[in-house]
Amino acid sequence: MTPRPSILPAPPRPSPALPHERGSATAAALLAGVGQALPEHRYRQEEIVAHLARMWHDRPAVLRRLASLHEHTRVSARHLALPLQEYEHLDTFGKANDAWIRVARRLGGEAVRAALAAAGLEAGDLSAIFAATVTGIASPSLDAMLINELGLRPDVKRMPLFGLGCVAGAAGLARVADYLRAYPDQAAVLLCVELCSLNFQREDLSVAALISTGLFGDGAAAVVLVGPQHPRAAVAGAAWPELVATRSTFYPDTEDVMGWDISERGFRIVLSPAVPEVARTRLPVDVDAFLASQGLGRADIAAWIAHPGGPKVLQGMQDGLALTDQDFALSWQMLAEQGNLSSASVLMVLGRTLATPGRWPEGSLGLLLAMGPGFCSEVVLLRR
Repeated sequence: MTPRPSILPAPPRPSPALPHERGSATAAALLAGVGQALPEHRYRQEEIVAHLARMWHDRPAVLRRLASLHEHTRVSARHLALPLQEYEHLDTFGKANDAWIRVARRLGGEAVRAALAAAGLEAGDLSAIFAATVTGIASPSLDAMLINELGLRPDVKRMPLFGLGCVAGAAGLARVADYLRAYPDQAAVLLCVELCSLNFQREDLSVAALISTGLFGDGAAAVVLVGPQHPRAAVAGAAWPELVATRSTFYPDTEDVMGWDISERGFRIVLSPAVPEVARTRLPVDVDAFLASQGLGRADIAAWIAHPGGPKVLQGMQDGLALTDQDFALSWQMLAEQGNLSSASVLMVLGRTLATPGRWPEGSLGLLLAMGPGFCSEVVLLRR
């Protein structure tokens, strides 16, 4: 495990403000639809613990802490890419990655179709596809595989994103918004597919690995966005949330806080206990600086859309921002129901926030936030 840093670097100076009024000369992208797809294999946490206990029956030190570590994740159930009994046969990285390609392709297609249906658009309406993952690799990349399957246009622009991890849902939204500022008459989709369970390594008995077997789940989420000059924007724009502004923050000299160690066996998790401290002490500084650049404060935010990275990280965010369980209620719910789905989770929280009556009143602001490998954070300001 990486030693916990005792001193965190000073926050960067705020970048120039972006306009935050709808209809301005630099009007922002509109969030047209959110979709998701989950594997059919769903297990209660107790079932997963029992299966792992049978697998590690000859490891008494592991068995003594396994149930407690899983209980502390506050996850009650998860969707997994494969039936539980098949994970024992994934004894090489090649086998695990082949399973990732097969399942990611299916779930990715389902999520994009769901987002397009929610937006009232067709696959041929998309000019660009951004596809984020950190749990498997393919070349051609996943977005290329989906062009024929979804019926995307042959001139669609492809932007595969790898390595951003848990922050990729928020960062991906920001990058799509950047693209639509350059091409305001187009539509684009962000797809996040994460099959965390396929990186299970039976021989890795580190605390981080044992926690990950109780925390991470599998699934896909997609968001369709349109530029302010897209034909549908004038018709439905008033009902669609606007991406007002974004902020990326990289924390120097924190590369070892979170990520993967990659070897011939595949991806081995790196997860430092410093993550909750960064969430508690640094993220609020960055959020306040970002909001101030927009002439806003925390009190102006009606809906908080936080990535459910785990109970300690989520609690660190909440405490640092001086928020309540009610403010983060949907993030806590998603953590309990699905675990941490890396990049896809925050997009699912976004979808549930939009679908929950009274959760995000029309005309009010929402703030979407996530942290991930780098170590870094991303915040996205939205107006409903």
